[in-house]
Amino acid sequence: MRIRLAISCWLLAVCVSAQNDIWRQDSLQEVVVTGTGTQHLLKNAPVQTEVITHRMLKDYGGRSLEDILAGLTASFAFNQDDMGSQMQLNGLGNDYILVLIDGKRIHGDVGGQNDLSLIDPQNIEKIEIVKGASSALYGSDAIAGVINVITKKHNEGFMVENSTRGGSYGDLRQHNGLGIAIGKFKSYTNFHLQHSDGWQNTATEDPKQTEFLIEDSRNMTVNRHTSWQVSERLTYEPLKNLELYAEGSTYWKRIYRPSGKYAAVDVKTYDMAYRNQSLAAGGIWKLKKTDQVTLDLNWDRHAYYYHYTDTTLTDGYDPRGNFTPYYPYFPGDEELQSDQRRIMAHLKGIFTLPYDNRLSAGLEWRYDYLEAPMRVAGGVARDNTEAAYVQDEFRYAFSPKVAMNITGGLRLNNNGQFGLNLSPKISGMLSLGDDIRLRATWSQGFKTPTPKEMYYRYVKYMNGTYLYLGNEGLQPQTSNYYAVSGEYNWQGLNVTVTGYINTVKDMITLVTIPNSQAPAEYIVKYDPRKTRQYQNLETAETKGIDVSVRYRLNRDWMLGGSYSYLDTDAKKYDTNHDRLVDVVIDGMAHHKGSWFATWNHDFSSVYHMGIGLYGRMSSKRYYQINGDGKGYQIWRLSTNHEFPVSKKWLFRLEAGIDNIFNYVDRTYHGLHLGTTTPGRTIYGTLTIRFAQGKKIKFTNNKSNFKTSNNEED
Repeated sequence: MRIRLAISCWLLAVCVSAQNDIWRQDSLQEVVVTGTGTQHLLKNAPVQTEVITHRMLKDYGGRSLEDILAGLTASFAFNQDDMGSQMQLNGLGNDYILVLIDGKRIHGDVGGQNDLSLIDPQNIEKIEIVKGASSALYGSDAIAGVINVITKKHNEGFMVENSTRGGSYGDLRQHNGLGIAIGKFKSYTNFHLQHSDGWQNTATEDPKQTEFLIEDSRNMTVNRHTSWQVSERLTYEPLKNLELYAEGSTYWKRIYRPSGKYAAVDVKTYDMAYRNQSLAAGGIWKLKKTDQVTLDLNWDRHAYYYHYTDTTLTDGYDPRGNFTPYYPYFPGDEELQSDQRRIMAHLKGIFTLPYDNRLSAGLEWRYDYLEAPMRVAGGVARDNTEAAYVQDEFRYAFSPKVAMNITGGLRLNNNGQFGLNLSPKISGMLSLGDDIRLRATWSQGFKTPTPKEMYYRYVKYMNGTYLYLGNEGLQPQTSNYYAVSGEYNWQGLNVTVTGYINTVKDMITLVTIPNSQAPAEYIVKYDPRKTRQYQNLETAETKGIDVSVRYRLNRDWMLGGSYSYLDTDAKKYDTNHDRLVDVVIDGMAHHKGSWFATWNHDFSSVYHMGIGLYGRMSSKRYYQINGDGKGYQIWRLSTNHEFPVSKKWLFRLEAGIDNIFNYVDRTYHGLHLGTTTPGRTIYGTLTIRFAQGKKIKFTNNKSNFKTSNNEED
């Protein structure tokens, strides 16, 4: 019996080890592009890259990109409001994070409050995250890091799919896709609709900022909103090694704001409306297996309006374009707040050189236009930037198992207002067999002040009047990012530890200033409770440690988690007292974490089931004004069921519970919240897909089938 037991244990260990080796090899074969702009196997990428795979996305069943990033990695924090996603990565906010879709910049508010609802989660293949300054490759904005959303590639002869998701608080997510491939011509049309009735976590206003106790305010934590988007992509291959494309999209969003009875607190006379359009064209010319030249031309527009719901007397422009104080707006009228347009051209080449070198080089041109009659002095602001960059990747093998990869890059920017700037970067990776990899990076970031930060003026009513001012005296921001990391792989176990320091010079942030320093006409007109202005800090530094662990227990089970420790140090020169003073970087939390356990199994050839348990936490978040956000811990249960009833048809059902233990932050309305979750919510999604010309296959790792070569199977 002892011998039989020993043999059985040995056979089990061999099987588990073999399964883990299979998974490990598949995982390490993931292809990434964001860190260097060129294709690398994940195991050979010289720049540390975090990947949220297609398998992880399907198991999690996220309702939005914000939901996905917050739930599957500890480095991100969100505090969504009417103006955007309020994203933060390792201590730095929206305007320091570059968001890409298939390598191209997303266009939104030039002040950094990108609306991530522009991205349809049902059309995401995977997400690549590179932390730290990447200005040498991507230019301005890429100081905190880069998020590259890789969309699905549809190669079926004919494909139609419908996905409908419903949940608590009137949450509705609708996705429809139509793909056609005829010879050298391909077309994919995508429709995406989102709606939520919103919710109210508290009806009590801050008693310190109101003349009397208000417990029946109509202010919502998240307002009711609806958005929809239609996009089209056409591709044509006139030659075997040449692909041309043209694409465009239109986007509409309305945020509905209820009006209450307290004039100074919750009376609202307008909703918010957004209209975006984009056009792009270009092509890729493949010279060799790895060499290519690409050209991309883009035009984008982001327009923001007040949609009046009640008669309102306010500053405005009459039909002839003349400025009129106390101009009357009636229900149904709209007033333009900002119209932001951008034109970009990007030419890039990738070439293989002798001695294991690969050269990337490119030219960029960018023109930004901001029209904001009520928010910018003179009504219009412009900016333009030209850039040239070069990057060399070098690999040297000391032995069959020991190799070194080095990537160095340099970018020259020429901005119309701030002149020339050089942004270098160098990264290296030492591979010690298949199990151990050591990486190090030093890079510089560069970011010019946006037209909004320089010229904007804005009044916000939130338990009183807050005045926000631009600053024409702002200077460009530069940064130095240092990071070292170690990665260990062994029989299905992957552990990565990264330490980093990101020092930002002349960091631009909103700072509370005395009302006496604001223009006198604004003080007389608005009598603000507080005045905040964009200013350069003397120094700002974020530093921390990120830890990620994933373990494939067997074919069905996978466990993992991530932890992020963060500390910040920012100082500003106080001219009134002739000294440096400490300033908090808004939204900073020392500790954040996320964890998961997933189980996937094929019960037969016609049924697959997956179950996932997820958790995330954050310690207290610090803010300059209005108090700090409370720490929290949230758990989530998700299930998915697939029924590939034939080679052409697939039915998929998802259902789950978010915030299982019903945590809600009841902080007075108007104060910063640690999280805006409404408490326990449920959701369900039904997906029906028909594809002809490609076999619909299982996505579980146990099956011999899969729908994507990039899945973690």
